[in-house]
Amino acid sequence: MERARGGRTREVAVQALRPFGTTIFTEMTSLAMKWSAVNLSQGYPDFDGPDEIKAKAAEAILRGPNQYAPSIGIPAIRQAVARKMKHFYGVDVDPDNEVTVTSGATEGLCATLLAILEPGDEIILLEPSYDTYPPIASLVGAQIRYVALERPDFALPQRELVKAFGPRTKAIVVNNPQNPCGKAFTRDELAFIASLCEKYDAYVIGDEVYEHLVYEGREHATLLSVPELRDRAFVVSSTAKTFSMTGWKIGYVVAAPELSRAVRMSHQFITFCGQPPLQEAMAFAMNLPDSYYREFLADYSRKRDWLCDALASLGFRVYPPEGAYYVLVDITSIGFEDDLEFCRMLPERAGVAAIPCSLFWKDRWQGRELVRFCFCKKDETLDEGIRRLRRWLT
Repeated sequence: MERARGGRTREVAVQALRPFGTTIFTEMTSLAMKWSAVNLSQGYPDFDGPDEIKAKAAEAILRGPNQYAPSIGIPAIRQAVARKMKHFYGVDVDPDNEVTVTSGATEGLCATLLAILEPGDEIILLEPSYDTYPPIASLVGAQIRYVALERPDFALPQRELVKAFGPRTKAIVVNNPQNPCGKAFTRDELAFIASLCEKYDAYVIGDEVYEHLVYEGREHATLLSVPELRDRAFVVSSTAKTFSMTGWKIGYVVAAPELSRAVRMSHQFITFCGQPPLQEAMAFAMNLPDSYYREFLADYSRKRDWLCDALASLGFRVYPPEGAYYVLVDITSIGFEDDLEFCRMLPERAGVAAIPCSLFWKDRWQGRELVRFCFCKKDETLDEGIRRLRRWLT
């Protein structure tokens, strides 16, 4: 709110964004700082990625030039993305016409949705839905159709999804693996979505930033590996989660040439380009040997198992994730009912911060008993968080 002349107040934010307010991640991190709480809320590591990646960035900065990069990204990182898609998923990608480097996955999502949505179009969001999607869709006047994944295992509700699709359906967003619940969509589930998109001539936007964090022998299924989606899917991903450099904001969108042209058209008017030294360093990072990716997954698998066991020992009902780096717990198992009230109280009372999951549903009652803890933290951070929770609960 802004105070106008004469003492009156006026709402400055555009009407489309007013219902969303301040993101819950900002609120919870602020509470963590206020109460010196262990921050298991916002999903960023409390450690940096490999030193050799930072050294590449420093070298590139000192060598220069430090000027505008090509809007679509420097050739080295576009080529690295194409090699990665071929190496891990067997998908052939043209680095010149099918890869657009963006200022993080969030900007990639924004550029994609702004490129394809018109006022009155319908977009389908699967709940629990990451909180970035609805505001962007609302900005262009699109109508959102929500479809809730089926609990307790967050399965794809095929019957409800069929009902949601219609002649005005322009797109569906698939977050895979999914934040906050850790759902990893199978190839069969993606093929079912593809069949509906073919029937209604709709697009699929895949938010795949946790692609290298899929557990217990599962394999990540990228949208572009589904033949029916090769020309109607946008895959949005990022280097932030895989290389633990979330502040660098180096993301990308991979799509067929015609779709990429649409993304590039909006991208050029949002950020125009990213930082060339950081792009160069991430091109180096994406070409690290397979051993890096194996060790990365093994380390997070260990953290996942440890945190799930620790939270269960405190009396929480735990939903072990299939992917990403978050664990959901049911707070009714320890005598609480409202996740938002619980999470606003927790930093002061227990010295730990978490995320209330009901805000990932359009109707809060669907997730009011669920709270998200992240495990992208040092072992000592996780140890301290559990120690504080145990002391508070007992």
